[in-house]
Amino acid sequence: MNDEKPLVIPKSTLSRMPIYYCYLQERMQEGAEYVSSSTIAESLGLNSVQVRKDLAGVSTTPGRSKVGFKTKQLLDDMKRFLGYDTLEEAILVGAGGLGRTLLQYPGFKNYGLDIVAGFDTDESLWGRSFGGKPIYSIAKMETVVKSHEVRIGIITVPGPQAQRVADAMVACGIKAIWNFAPAHVDLPRGVVIKNENLAASLAVLALKLD
Repeated sequence: MNDEKPLVIPKSTLSRMPIYYCYLQERMQEGAEYVSSSTIAESLGLNSVQVRKDLAGVSTTPGRSKVGFKTKQLLDDMKRFLGYDTLEEAILVGAGGLGRTLLQYPGFKNYGLDIVAGFDTDESLWGRSFGGKPIYSIAKMETVVKSHEVRIGIITVPGPQAQRVADAMVACGIKAIWNFAPAHVDLPRGVVIKNENLAASLAVLALKLD
């Protein structure tokens, strides 16, 4: 992790950082040695002043006048800022359709995440693997969490099961939860949660089609 990262980061700023990161990766692949904040802003449809301010908060070297930032340097700075330069292991509970898709997605490692195992109540899944990730009984979750020192849990179970799964994760020592279940989850102080409500996102898309 980058020791210079501010302790408090506005959510709006943090949400833009992965977008910048993906854009910079594309520019690197295209062979762009330098990139300016104005070019990033124009390409992504953002405010150039805001982009300049965001980049100044993560870059270790200032951009050059009329040239911009060195693309590789800025990409490396952002990678450290976002924690993509270290690999954080995670577990997933709920090896249904969505869970299997996440287990088999290889791109997570590019963003510092490695799902080491999945868990499910369906006995027919125990011993199987998806994307090289083994599926176990939930009864084995604590053993895996402790042995791998896992701090992140991913929930992909139906809504009614989400709270019970979250409680089990916290009891095992999980400190951050990525929740894909369509349900509100109550967690003790000190445990971080990020909710991904797919139904709500689809509803927003449908409304914007009108």
